[in-house]
Amino acid sequence: MITSPANPRLKLVRRLQSRRQRQRLGIFVVEGEDLVEAGLAAGLDPVDRLVAGLDVEPDVLAGVSELAHPARDLAIFRTADLPASAGRLASVALWQVADPGNVGTLLRSADAFGAGVFLSAGCADPVGSKAARASMGALFRVPVGRFEEAPAPRVALVTRAATPLSELELGERVTFVLGAERRGLPDDVVEACDALATIPFQGAAESLNVAMAGTIALWEWHRRLAT
Repeated sequence: MITSPANPRLKLVRRLQSRRQRQRLGIFVVEGEDLVEAGLAAGLDPVDRLVAGLDVEPDVLAGVSELAHPARDLAIFRTADLPASAGRLASVALWQVADPGNVGTLLRSADAFGAGVFLSAGCADPVGSKAARASMGALFRVPVGRFEEAPAPRVALVTRAATPLSELELGERVTFVLGAERRGLPDDVVEACDALATIPFQGAAESLNVAMAGTIALWEWHRRLAT
């Protein structure tokens, strides 16, 4: 039973709160029974697992938690064990989407519609604490690749001066390209896409939340594929 915050296993958990350390060590930590079980269900073998009351004193485990209400179960997994090849018919490619909640939510949406995810430099870490929680375990099931590897045809989702998504011809394969909400997509990224689409909406809002827009686009693709 671990009773000291200075225990090496707990020190490692603290180190993994840093993205740089996660990348350097090739491992990450998830908190909560649901996320731990999702990793196990996906066939991942944890590097370590700590359960309050079994392996470590509850108050001591709470001291390394990043949650407002500390979980009683956490596990460390290898990043290399996650799905790595985004060989899906549909994908979303995110350009500098730095909000971990949006990245995690889009992982969840991709999981729902059988899609993959591609991330550029500057995107939130999909295995960071906030993104992992927002994904609801989807990070263990959705293949993630680099932005530049996203397959054609690519459809840039923009806010105006483009074909409404409902009117755009979509094939069996497609990658929807989305940018951060305030900055959107840079011109060179848009120009490299095969088509532009917009999601029409009423009201005074300038744009949709990026996770919402990506989810709508995946739903539209899935709807057409199913009919």
